Amino acid sequence: MNELPVVVVGAGPVGLAAAAELAERGLEPLVLERGTHAGAAVAEWNHVRLFSPWSELVAPAAGRLLAAIGWSGPAADTYPTGSEWAESYLRPLASALGDRVRFGAEVVGVARRGRDRVVDSGRDDEPFTVHVRAADGTEERIAAQAVIDASGTWPTPNPLGGEGLPAIGERAAVDRIGYRVPDLGDPVVRARYAGKHVVVAGSGHSALTALVALSGLAKESADTRISWVLRRGSVGNTFGGGDADQLPARGALGLRARAAVESGLITVLTGFRTETVERDEDGRLSLISSAGQRLDRVDEVVTLSGFRPDLGLLSEIRLDLDPTLQAPVALAPLIDPNVHSCGTVYPHGAKELAHPEKDFFLAGMKSYGRAPTFLAMTGYEQVRSIAAELAGDHEAAARVELRMAETGVCGGAGLFDEPEDTASAGCCAEVLPLAAAAPQRGRTS
Repeated sequence: MNELPVVVVGAGPVGLAAAAELAERGLEPLVLERGTHAGAAVAEWNHVRLFSPWSELVAPAAGRLLAAIGWSGPAADTYPTGSEWAESYLRPLASALGDRVRFGAEVVGVARRGRDRVVDSGRDDEPFTVHVRAADGTEERIAAQAVIDASGTWPTPNPLGGEGLPAIGERAAVDRIGYRVPDLGDPVVRARYAGKHVVVAGSGHSALTALVALSGLAKESADTRISWVLRRGSVGNTFGGGDADQLPARGALGLRARAAVESGLITVLTGFRTETVERDEDGRLSLISSAGQRLDRVDEVVTLSGFRPDLGLLSEIRLDLDPTLQAPVALAPLIDPNVHSCGTVYPHGAKELAHPEKDFFLAGMKSYGRAPTFLAMTGYEQVRSIAAELAGDHEAAARVELRMAETGVCGGAGLFDEPEDTASAGCCAEVLPLAAAAPQRGRTS
């Protein structure tokens, strides 16, 4: 068993950091990535600038590996775009790992050799079998002593529908509904949204990023209208900690979004949970809420309501997941957006990420399940601890080696749905009231 590799699923920031940590401890990693290059998912939001500086985006073991081959990182206090992160760090890191990273290798299943999830006998004595499908359709099985699934949640965005499932008519209107921050620097994309009525649905950092970008478009094109649809009952702490945010770029994003709303460029509708999407004779959309509210004559919808893990490939692995968040049970209380406030997402590692399936771990964004506000630093600490645990260094695995900045968003939906809720003050800056347009019954042009 010890001669087998530790398979890491995904060649993103956390997956490659895991490989560097494993290699540094004398374990042989094998990273399997279905894309054609490192950071394939990051490349899909290449135009978005991160609110973490370079000093927080290079994993410690990865930095040491790169330094050994003469890599010199960008200025520590600058903020890269997704494209810059991938090109200046992730791809050189994958190159430094060499043939320990395989591209065009999609993991379609993980199991114990000769055992389905029901069988107890001899389970822990058998290696994992990782079922892999290549781009040409050929399949193989790779034996592994341990598996770290760092495949992320990017391929599975949450739907527009307010119940966690697509709204009625959402799938039929997919030509008018996007689930990513639009790249308005692309002339074709810009033309799609210019002069149109655009609805942004969501309350996280991606939604704020889209609002800021679209408000700039609205300044240039007077016919551009932006509606911001929120499921929660009030804007509340959506803009985050502002100047008190320990990640200044994240605080600045919230302040810019607030300014765009207060300038009148964005109409805010709260308490709107989309139930139905209708298309009129002109091809424009109407969004109807579960309470019968309507938002009519919509040209484009940008849905940015978070992501969820794809657990289908783990159907034969024994997981211990929180029933609400789909995150590891021991981790869930630390990240639950219904109850946690700023600063309560403590660094965590192998102990919190363990499952009944010995030597199997979820890491990175996928470990958060449906919880938001994940930071790269968190993932780097996760895999440092996991690698130590797999190497038998239990003391290092249990040690906390990361001090987190306070989060700028104190909570998600849940308790923050009610307009009268004031629990969001937490550790962040005071949240000032913001007038918002309540969705009205009947037609809204």
